[in-house]
Amino acid sequence: MRGIYKKSLSEAILLALEKAVDGYVRYDDLIHHPSSYAWGSGWDKQLKKPTLSQALKRLRERGLIQEDKVDTNKVIFKLTEAGKDALGVGFFDEKSWDGKWRIVIFDIPEQKRLVRDLFRRNLKKWGFKHLQKSVLVSKQDIFSKLTAYVKELGIERWVVVIESDRLSNHNS
Repeated sequence: MRGIYKKSLSEAILLALEKAVDGYVRYDDLIHHPSSYAWGSGWDKQLKKPTLSQALKRLRERGLIQEDKVDTNKVIFKLTEAGKDALGVGFFDEKSWDGKWRIVIFDIPEQKRLVRDLFRRNLKKWGFKHLQKSVLVSKQDIFSKLTAYVKELGIERWVVVIESDRLSNHNS
């Protein structure tokens, strides 16, 4: 996925679905309230129905999203496993989980935006999921690699990495 779409509407849709709290996004929300998803990819253009419909059609045809009709007037979309793989978030084998959560809390200043965006993108690629905007969790056993990466980027004063065997969250 990375490098193919380069901040396209398709990538923005996939990122919105990946970030959605319940895993679904309603069509009406995408067209009327796109900013509520913060798009993540830098997409800030006004959406038009034909453009959005075409992007959703292409994503469905490629098997990256699934469409469900809630009733005659409501359509929702969900990211498929192939869509997760395309974003780099669906590669974790649950059977190999060691029972520990890796939690990253960060508050990287605006003047370090490029590093912050790179860091956030890589966390997503490595399977981290948002609990809050700057709090991400993962079951991946990459604590040592992650702390070395934080140090390499020079952002250790703004980043906390925690490894724990307990996490209280209704989504986990």
